[in-house]
Amino acid sequence: MPGTVEKDGNIFLWMPAEEMVMATLENIKAAFAGESQANRKYLAFSEKADKEGFKNVARLYRAASQAEAIHAKRELSVMGGIKKTAENLQGSIEGETDEFTEMYPAFVEEAKTEGKPEAVAIFTHAMKAEQVHAGLYTKALEAVLAGKDFEGAEVFLCPWCGNIEIGKAPETCPICGEAGKNFIKVE
Repeated sequence: MPGTVEKDGNIFLWMPAEEMVMATLENIKAAFAGESQANRKYLAFSEKADKEGFKNVARLYRAASQAEAIHAKRELSVMGGIKKTAENLQGSIEGETDEFTEMYPAFVEEAKTEGKPEAVAIFTHAMKAEQVHAGLYTKALEAVLAGKDFEGAEVFLCPWCGNIEIGKAPETCPICGEAGKNFIKVE
């Protein structure tokens, strides 16, 4: 049932995704995809501008990246894509599993056929990292269903392949070989 939401003195119309006209729902999905991609693209552009010494350009790109993230989160919310944590984890497990069992293996094979070794490496790293993510989400879901938080002292992220390690950074990443000292501690 449609309703309204008040935010900062403004009234917004809200409608559950299942009640939207199909064209509007498809538009929201397209907008979410575009805003999500722009968020990541602008963040990458900010890092490049920083490396080239353009600090203010980098700051502008970081702000734009955050703005695109705001848009994407609002669109995801309107689509009904943010649910209870257990449901979010189950959906995340399914998505990551599809990526490491179906999507990336097909991408790897296509890149091999086309003779694109850099793409093979990127897809292989992502495929292996997605498998780790699915396993961690599975453990987290088990904890949440038991009424507990995920147990893990610290979370570390490989800056090269996206592997996640719990507890401590490894000496080297088991997926890509990146030095453990380069892992990012995630707060």
